[in-house]
Amino acid sequence: MRSIARTFAFSLGIAATAIFLIMVAIFVSRYPLEEREFRACRVVAAVLDRATDIDGQNLTVRPTPALEELKADSPNLWYVVSVGDLVSEYGSEHRPPLPFAFPYRGPVGLSVFSTPDQNNTFCLAVAQRGSLRLTTMVGEPQVRFGRMAGNFLVNRIFSIMLVALAFAATVAIGSALAARFVSRGIERVAHRALAIDPSAPQGLISLSEVPSELKPLVEALNRAFGEIDAYIRMQRRFLGNAAHQLRTPLTLLRAKIDDVPDPALKAELVRDVRRLTSLVSAMLDLARLQNHAIAKRPIDLARITLDVLADFSPSALDAGIELALEQDGKGPFMVQGVDAAVRSALANLVGNALIHAHGARRIVATLGRDRISIHDDGAGLPDGAQHGLTEPFQTGSAASDGAGLGLSIVREIMAAHGGELIISSAPGRGTTMSLRFPAATAPVKSPQLDLQEH
Repeated sequence: MRSIARTFAFSLGIAATAIFLIMVAIFVSRYPLEEREFRACRVVAAVLDRATDIDGQNLTVRPTPALEELKADSPNLWYVVSVGDLVSEYGSEHRPPLPFAFPYRGPVGLSVFSTPDQNNTFCLAVAQRGSLRLTTMVGEPQVRFGRMAGNFLVNRIFSIMLVALAFAATVAIGSALAARFVSRGIERVAHRALAIDPSAPQGLISLSEVPSELKPLVEALNRAFGEIDAYIRMQRRFLGNAAHQLRTPLTLLRAKIDDVPDPALKAELVRDVRRLTSLVSAMLDLARLQNHAIAKRPIDLARITLDVLADFSPSALDAGIELALEQDGKGPFMVQGVDAAVRSALANLVGNALIHAHGARRIVATLGRDRISIHDDGAGLPDGAQHGLTEPFQTGSAASDGAGLGLSIVREIMAAHGGELIISSAPGRGTTMSLRFPAATAPVKSPQLDLQEH
């Protein structure tokens, strides 16, 4: 679609050009009668001058197309052309008595005179051709408007160009200002729309801040924002209610698993229920975060990381994988967030590395300012596979029995914190998943922790 400002300027330019041409046509057609007769005289004199040939003692008026057109349009046309004693005459039956005798001895130029009886006018044109003087007298010419207009424009081309340039400059400046006004109105609406939080688009654009021409568009945008906000709220309520309702059956299931006599089956069921409970808790924390039900507070990434690694130490020991904690720089490692949600996100990354990092022997959690990374030395992911891992129901492995929701929820948790989940991997060199939080504006000191390997 074309630019509104350009389309407006182009349309205004066309309209202004049409108006200018109409004004010129009206000016030519409405010229005073005397001026019109003088202009007709100039046109006829030029036609006869181009048609007249002088060859020695012969004077010939050739029947040029312009002259034939003039004769066809002027039934009472008459003219007398003379050079010295040579005379060529046409329409003598229509010619009244003339006040001048030939050869004419007057000055060179162009004039309109009245006949002696004052009933008619005729044109007298005297032009110098070398040493000869060409005299033309013409009466009753009917000159077409197009020829008079063309002659008028040719003789006044400089003045018309100056007026046209001034007119064009005025139109250009006006269209530029108008286009700028339209563009600023649209930009104002766009800035207000961009300022609306995508996760909570309940803010409306005030109609008093936009031009009247854009109000229908703004009203449609406000209505769309309202519908989107209602849909988002409905989805969040469903997510929160579903997660809340699932907690009770999971608790009962965990209690019943204790009665399973087979130790191997019991351990497997406990592991599965723990994963499902963690997933449900993450969903509930995410719903609360999105609904702003929980206020964010300063949390210590170092303490959370130690607790999560301690929780996964038995599973890592059974799998023969070493868990380690390192730090990149000096603490404190404080961020603003929700403790339970961040624990869930980090646990998901560690658990994901333990389950899916094929061939891994070591998993390292690296603490940095406003960041924590989980790196494994496993086989890594195929090229391009990391881009789809954060989508729901994508596990990155066709053989995996996971639901494929963990990393999607981690991404949503980080988005609710104003941060992001970053995944980088290369075949044969392992995978790194990082939680990056917004930079803290007021660092809070955390207690000194002994960051030892687990």
